Amino acid sequence: MPAVQRSEFSLALNQVANERGVDISVVLDTVKNAILAAYKKDHPGVEIEEYLATLDKNSGEAKIFLKDKDVTPPGFGRIAAQTAKQVILQKIREKEKEAIISDYKTRVGTIINGMILRFAGPNIIVDVGKTEAIMPLHEQIPNEKYHLNQRLAVYLLEIREGLKGEELIVSRTDNGLLEGLFKREVPEVAQGSVEIKNIAREPGSRSKIAVYSAQSGIDPVGSCVGQKGVRVQAVIAEFGGLEKLDVIQWQENPKDYVAQALSPAKNVRVEVNEDEKTAHVFVPSEELSLAIGKEGQNARLASKLTEHRIEIEGEKMEVKEPEEEKKVITKVKKEVSGKKSVKKKVIKKSKKDE
Repeated sequence: MPAVQRSEFSLALNQVANERGVDISVVLDTVKNAILAAYKKDHPGVEIEEYLATLDKNSGEAKIFLKDKDVTPPGFGRIAAQTAKQVILQKIREKEKEAIISDYKTRVGTIINGMILRFAGPNIIVDVGKTEAIMPLHEQIPNEKYHLNQRLAVYLLEIREGLKGEELIVSRTDNGLLEGLFKREVPEVAQGSVEIKNIAREPGSRSKIAVYSAQSGIDPVGSCVGQKGVRVQAVIAEFGGLEKLDVIQWQENPKDYVAQALSPAKNVRVEVNEDEKTAHVFVPSEELSLAIGKEGQNARLASKLTEHRIEIEGEKMEVKEPEEEKKVITKVKKEVSGKKSVKKKVIKKSKKDE
């Protein structure tokens, strides 16, 4: 029986070292400390610093010494073996968690697919594959409804130290989620031929995204929208259709950029002060409500997107008459005035005859 126990201990120890990547000396030291803690628990009041534990890595036999005197209690081997087993299992769990966290550290700043496991107060616990992640309240879209087992894409925001070690923090409100979804749906964005220059977002309501391509022959807006809007609709579907998306073309010229950002408003005239980062925009009266948007949302997002303070002013557009129409009107006026003068002469002449 003892031989079997020794063999099992040795095999277990080596298996941990080979398969899990845990150094044998680290495990043995941890087990020794745990054995001393177990001895102190059974002998309250002893100064544990004066005691020494030994552990044979081949046999698993544990002994307690006090100043070179063997004080191992009878039957302590069973307690030591149980303690060693618990410590080894704990080491395995810790090592596995470290490996998982290390893997996810390389994925910070990307989108991952998850499923809602449970609700912990205001926070949502999301299953992201090998481990769980936390979505805090401020990272949740305000008007989005969440339920158990719901599958959704989340943005891996960071890994931070929590009460139970390192925790994964995910988000549905970060701009990175929108960028990641476009990379997933639009091959040109994933390959880098279309670049996302900036994003202005009000999660769950509306977003504007500025795109640009340095390659000739590529329409950045058309690439992101897709044929019949299929690509942008796939992104919108990830938000349950709650969030509207405006895809505009990034412009190097600030005037053109601001004008594009105020889409869907048209025929806008822009004056930019680059020193103060302000843009004075003149909009036709009939386009004023479109430029400002509901509760000022369109102008607010355009300001975030272009990083300019935008001031909008409505103006009446002058209706210019085409040249041909002008000529015809002038000719008619002359003819009419000529007839009137002839009438006057005829009237005068008839008066003289009388």
